[in-house]
This record gives sequence, C-alpha cells and structure tokens, in this order.
Amino acid sequence: MSVGETDPRAGRFRTGIEVTREHRRRGYAAEATELVLTYMFAEQRSHKCEVEVYAFNDAFLALYRRLGFVEEGRLRQHEFFAGAYQDVVLLGITADECWAGRARPSLR
Repeated sequence: MSVGETDPRAGRFRTGIEVTREHRRRGYAAEATELVLTYMFAEQRSHKCEVEVYAFNDAFLALYRRLGFVEEGRLRQHEFFAGAYQDVVLLGITADECWAGRARPSLR
C-alpha cells in the first residue's frame, strides 16, 4: 500500500496497493485501503483520494466501488502491459463520501 502524489493545497492524494497472488481474496486490500482513507481524511485532513486501476482488473474495480469510489474517467490504451495497450480507469472518493458509508473516528 502506498500514498503518493499528495497535493496538500488541493487536499488530494493518490493511493495504490499490490497484493501478491498467494495473499489475494483475504480482505487485506480492503482493510489497508480503509486504514489509509481513515488516516488521510481524519488525521491529514485531505479532501479527496484518487486511484488508477487497469480496466481488466475486475477484482480491484469491484473493491474500490464497494468502498465508495466513483469512476471519474478512463484513459484509453494508456499503459503497455502484458503485451498490449491497456485502458486505465480513474476512480475517486471524497472525505464526505467516505464518511457517509462508515463511522467517522473521534478526534481528540
């Protein structure tokens, strides 16, 4: 899991995760993403998170949509991967959208 391309002025950040094959489908990606969203939205006061996912990656697209991310666009034939040009789907979630589906942590 990583957080990159932070823009404190705009309150935006990008995140991404890679899960090795033997650890997939155990909930690690969802848990890690929720922890990062909580930290960045509650502690760092960020406003929006963005992710990029290969269009063929149905598992991660479903995960991000289940967590409340909304598709914002598609970059056609954007990356060369596995011998072909692949579309990349852009998804985003705002802090308000995130808190609408889960409990906001108490801040002291």
